[in-house]
Amino acid sequence: MFCGSSSGDTDIYGEGARELGRVLAQHGIRLIFGGGRSGLMGEIAGAVLAAGGEAVGIVPRDSGEHENTFSGLTELQVVDSTRQRKARMAELADGFIALPGGVGTMEEFFEIWSWGRMGLHDKPFGLLNTAAYYSRLMAFISHMSEEGFLSQRDQARVIVEEDAESLVSILEKGITQV
Repeated sequence: MFCGSSSGDTDIYGEGARELGRVLAQHGIRLIFGGGRSGLMGEIAGAVLAAGGEAVGIVPRDSGEHENTFSGLTELQVVDSTRQRKARMAELADGFIALPGGVGTMEEFFEIWSWGRMGLHDKPFGLLNTAAYYSRLMAFISHMSEEGFLSQRDQARVIVEEDAESLVSILEKGITQV
């Protein structure tokens, strides 16, 4: 899970994170995330755990985030660096979802997408488009494809849904096909 360590300016993003957390728990999907207690990270972890699910936090020792760790996680892993955090999250995850977030969320999402294009993984990934947060990004991605900088196949790999249940169901189908 990639998402903001802040909550945004409206609670609709928190509502989306909490709904996704409930859906993950209902589907028996373990949350792998950055381990933080603030922002959307805390919202989704709290919802997963409250619904009886499992939440695994991966926290880098070097970032100072260790002090902001969500308490009560199923498992907490401390790694040496942010780079190791991303690699460990990618190793443990069966698929990836990005919630609304900032530069760090975008960096993580694009890195996973790029790794998939390079054949480093074949795991499904998607965007939860809460309140049309990612609609402009998807328009830009279409523009990239139209201008010949991105294949239609690579564009189609990005699953975008506004509904948490729909997104999880589509990604689950991709996991079983891998």
